[in-house]
Amino acid sequence: MQYDFRKYHYRSINAATDAERTAINQELKDLYASLSEDEKEEFNRQLQAFLAKEMGRLKSGYESVKGSLGNN
Repeated sequence: MQYDFRKYHYRSINAATDAERTAINQELKDLYASLSEDEKEEFNRQLQAFLAKEMGRLKSGYESVKGSLGNN
């Protein structure tokens, strides 16, 4: 099964309130709790891959902005 972490991530970023963000996080926790042990392992593997990719993307964006600010 493929888990769509990007969907949860963007929904959380765009949440209008802390309560909405908390509800989104709870959805993800409830999904995790409903999984078998094997499914949890796969969920965790996919989550780690998603987080690593997002951190790399953010770092690249930060370095790009930092570099352009240093040129001014």
